[in-house]
Amino acid sequence: MEIDAKTVKALRDETGAGMMDCKKALIEAGGDLDAARKLLREKGLADAKKRAGRTAGEGVIGSYMHQQLGRDVVGVLVELNCETDFVAKGDDFGTLAHDIAMHIAAANPDWVSRDEVPEEVVQAEREVAEGKAAAEGKPENIIPKIAEGRLNAFFKERCLLDQPYVRDDKQTISELVDALSAKVGEKVEVRRFVRYAVGEEI
Repeated sequence: MEIDAKTVKALRDETGAGMMDCKKALIEAGGDLDAARKLLREKGLADAKKRAGRTAGEGVIGSYMHQQLGRDVVGVLVELNCETDFVAKGDDFGTLAHDIAMHIAAANPDWVSRDEVPEEVVQAEREVAEGKAAAEGKPENIIPKIAEGRLNAFFKERCLLDQPYVRDDKQTISELVDALSAKVGEKVEVRRFVRYAVGEEI
């Protein structure tokens, strides 16, 4: 099937994927742009998983200050890492770091990922969820499943990567990071963050 260069370029500009990858995706999709876009996304996410073991030693510190009545009342710093300084200097990378910092200011997560949540906190949340399910008269055999669902809701509320993005709740912060990783072809990860709010104890 013949794919014209204009369509390939349009897909490349939209997704950031290589020209040959775009052409292959369009051929595989029979010229359907939406299907080709989906194929590229699936390939990018698969490649991102392969990159998980790499070292991300470059990056930037993103920042955001939230104002109220003309004064800064919430400040956030977040470290976003990648593999090369070339990617770290890119506009997309800096923009993502800023957007994540802004999200942290609004959503106030406690941890970057569920892996960072102390085991005693996880266990306490699970026990509360199981106790609540039992008090609601749920059958004993499904209580662990209900508790797991409520635990996942806890992670979604308190862990940055699990949180729905404040500007678009159809995607999580983790999905935003994975999308950039797929676009730049490198491992991208949030390493740490700090959030300060006027009047809050540290």
